[in-house]
Amino acid sequence: MSFDRRKFLGRTAAAGAGAALAGTAASTPAQAHGGDGHHHGKRPERYSFTVMGTTDLHGHVYNWDYFTDAEFDDADHNDVGLAKISTLVQRVRKEKGRRNTLLIDAGDTIQGTQLSYYYAKIDPITGTNGPVHPMARAMNAIGYDAAALGNHEFNYGIPVLRAFEKQCRFPLLGANAVDARTLRPAFPPYVIKRLRTPGGREVKVGVLGLTNPGIAIWDKANVQGKMAFPGLEEQAAKYVPRLRSLGADVVIVSAHSGVSGTSSYGDQLPHVENASALVAEQVPGIDAILVGHAHEEIPEKRVRNRRTGAEVVLSEPLMWGQRLTLFDFDLVWQRGRWTVDSVTAKVLNSNTVEEDPRITGLLTKEHQKVVDYVNQVIGTSLEAMAATEAPYKDTPIIDFINHVQAETVKTALAGGEYAELPVISQASCFSRTAEIPAGDVTVRQVAELYPFENTLEARLVTGAQLREYLEFSARYYVQTPAGDEVDPAELTNADGIPDYNYDVVSGLSYDIDIAKAPGSRIANLTYQGEPLDDTARFVLAVNNYRASGGGNFPHVPEAEQLWSDSEEIRQTIIAWVQERGTIDGEEFASMDWRLTRDGAPVF
Repeated sequence: MSFDRRKFLGRTAAAGAGAALAGTAASTPAQAHGGDGHHHGKRPERYSFTVMGTTDLHGHVYNWDYFTDAEFDDADHNDVGLAKISTLVQRVRKEKGRRNTLLIDAGDTIQGTQLSYYYAKIDPITGTNGPVHPMARAMNAIGYDAAALGNHEFNYGIPVLRAFEKQCRFPLLGANAVDARTLRPAFPPYVIKRLRTPGGREVKVGVLGLTNPGIAIWDKANVQGKMAFPGLEEQAAKYVPRLRSLGADVVIVSAHSGVSGTSSYGDQLPHVENASALVAEQVPGIDAILVGHAHEEIPEKRVRNRRTGAEVVLSEPLMWGQRLTLFDFDLVWQRGRWTVDSVTAKVLNSNTVEEDPRITGLLTKEHQKVVDYVNQVIGTSLEAMAATEAPYKDTPIIDFINHVQAETVKTALAGGEYAELPVISQASCFSRTAEIPAGDVTVRQVAELYPFENTLEARLVTGAQLREYLEFSARYYVQTPAGDEVDPAELTNADGIPDYNYDVVSGLSYDIDIAKAPGSRIANLTYQGEPLDDTARFVLAVNNYRASGGGNFPHVPEAEQLWSDSEEIRQTIIAWVQERGTIDGEEFASMDWRLTRDGAPVF
């Protein structure tokens, strides 16, 4: 049985008409302890319950890395996946009593691993008699009560999202995902869950779902003209009083939005991207917020509401199922209603438990299909390429990424207004361990070149802007005077700049003089053998992270967007190899840049 969205939206529309105005006497979480609740010497009745939360699961069911074809591991020995979360959830339910718990999620569920890609693109859940999405099967089996929509839910288009929604036995909530024409909710804004106390009283818990307004930009191709995404604060201000007027004793927000109050897209976003703390500050009546989107671990953060002075408790569990948030609520019955006496939050680490065999067993077939898929040979490479030296030398493996990106953009712009402009491309070394072997090449070997879920864009830039862009990128190198010994291990990551925030630009030729101070390092900058004309116009093939301001590179976020793609760059590269069959370095490998000191090459 799936969650019936139409019935829900019909009910909320009917309830909403009167409820929106139906007094907000109960619209603050009554954390002021005005009365002691004692009547005739009796102790007040109390009730405790726990809300568990996950976020940014990104298609992780198993503790498995499909790129390395091995069990997941990182420097901190974190574990991932819903099978681990399931074990933690069962423990909490056993300890607290199943009837005293709820389980919710804050979005980004159906994109991120090859498992989720497979059931969106290779064997899509939208097909006639299509499969049930592994994330829906696992979350249904674990017993989720609700999940907010994340921005990545829209990556594969609305039909895939709607198919997933139908397969879930719990509602996908999005109070600020509205129909572009009518501005009515396109998904249920909220759900009210009812708990029963040992004394037989009912506790109504309202869960409001909020998603990210950035969807309008990030997935423009999928949502333009179909859905709109107003700000989190304005929609929370509309629906929290409604939940209180419908009798919610407790209001929890599940928000796919970080706490920082910033936007990676700067002025392009009409609303704040990471608005969870602002919602807590500005909207009265919220008891707790499950935070998502930012991929940070925040066990507990307290934010004071400006209007009521009440504290709102926020918690963000680490992504991919690495942590499970627990909100513990303590309520007291006084003056004929439940009052929230206290809320605390903490996170549990999924690396402390084994995977739940019920969940892994449920999806053995699906998992194996994807393992077979990622190990499938899709082409051959005429020579081996490795990323080991890519952070400090021009290497064919990064040229390959740039070659595919530039070709993709040229094809997309062909026949249009910008078809005659030269296309150049940026790429970073995302993984120093990535390699393409000579001979047979598999899906996962190509995918490891690009472990991030970035998509491709085309932006219009000038020669002068590119010069500044390269200067900014070159800050990555530690200043090393001529004559000093050069240790490659000590040469990069100046000021903690990670490898993924150092860009190589192909299509231009230049030197980076690391003997000089940052800001004056780019020398001999040419295009097709001639000094770069500052007024010349170029099309830059660039990933959406950089185009959105990620890494704070200059000019590109404000540059005119000529084209954007919703497919992940790694899938574009995989498709390119499948189509061509052969990776031939002669086609793309070229020495475009080098490190120098006072003009002399470092290597």
